[in-house]
Amino acid sequence: MAGHSHWAGIKHKKGKADKQRSKIFSKLSKEITVAAKLGSKDPDSNPRLRSAMQAARSANMPKENVERAINKSEVNKNLNYNSLLYEGFGPEKIAIIVEALTDNKNRTASNIRTLFQKFGGNLGESGVASHQFKQAGVIRIDKKKISDNDILELAINAGAEDCSSHEFYHEVITLKDNFYKVKIKIEKKIEEFISSGIEWLPINKVSLNKEKTKSVVNFLEALENEDDVQHVYANLEIDKDYLDKIST
Repeated sequence: MAGHSHWAGIKHKKGKADKQRSKIFSKLSKEITVAAKLGSKDPDSNPRLRSAMQAARSANMPKENVERAINKSEVNKNLNYNSLLYEGFGPEKIAIIVEALTDNKNRTASNIRTLFQKFGGNLGESGVASHQFKQAGVIRIDKKKISDNDILELAINAGAEDCSSHEFYHEVITLKDNFYKVKIKIEKKIEEFISSGIEWLPINKVSLNKEKTKSVVNFLEALENEDDVQHVYANLEIDKDYLDKIST
């Protein structure tokens, strides 16, 4: 597919049809709780919390759910989530990076390892797949919020590295170190994003035929459905025809 990020296009296009709202809310709540626990409860002075709350609004998460997640950081002071990174290779040797937030490392490692094995992949040691990716800031904006020309001008003036427009969203790419500076400038014009954060972008993508692509996408979705998994990245190239077919 066009664009830099893993399979964000698929998720955004399929999201409205998927009946997984509670699971999405659960993952967003966990991120909000962790962000509030690690920093200020005020999103204006806590960029991570602000990003999480923007994603929650984009997903139409009720305001009371957001407030409950923030309060949970105070109520459950003994609840500690660990940020973990898993690397490996899925079906067809596609490089995979999995970001997780968990209160039980052993449970999460076991569940993710089982999924890799189930789909014919291999969970590897640290560094086995990450060298095929680079970290960058990624901001996705609903196309209804701003025109193609205006977002391109805004991104350039804000100091972004790249900007591309897709069927439903714009995608702004920044250097990792410049992410928050660029984001703050864009926020002056656009209050809500579909998502924003530091992501793992594949340096080179691998193209597969439709059947093999389907196999990999099924694996990615299985990983995303795991409760402790927050984000999944893959160096898989997905063309627009396939994207259209699975979203209908």
